[in-house]
Amino acid sequence: MLIKECKGYELVKEKSNTSEDFFNRSEITFIEEGTEKTLHVLYVRYFDQLFPEFTPFTQEPIFTAGSQEVTFKDTVALVCLLKNPGLRHRKRVYISSKQEFVSYFQGINFEKLPEVFNSLGTQNGYELRSPLEFIAQLKAN
Repeated sequence: MLIKECKGYELVKEKSNTSEDFFNRSEITFIEEGTEKTLHVLYVRYFDQLFPEFTPFTQEPIFTAGSQEVTFKDTVALVCLLKNPGLRHRKRVYISSKQEFVSYFQGINFEKLPEVFNSLGTQNGYELRSPLEFIAQLKAN
């Protein structure tokens, strides 16, 4: 799978009677078997305030890749796809539960995330060989 783009943004209220301003969208665009696909992850914006509780990151931007500042919302769809590769067959995912949201980040090797964004910036893509490369391995005592 070739990852082409990872981005996130806050939704903007388009009509006064809608609730878009309570949500963020994170997207990952990738090519699998010659077909370009995009996974859209919609989630409650409040979760962005909680990421220091379940990631090693403490502030925005969470890291810099080359000259690009990477925000937490830029990584959400990537992490969801890494944790649940079956999502590559879906177009949209909606997450409203904090417990479900946090579960995607459990066991992720956060040190490898900058590698993806560095490659996106310098090579216009990242070749994902196996999502397991991003799952933290338990250390035996």
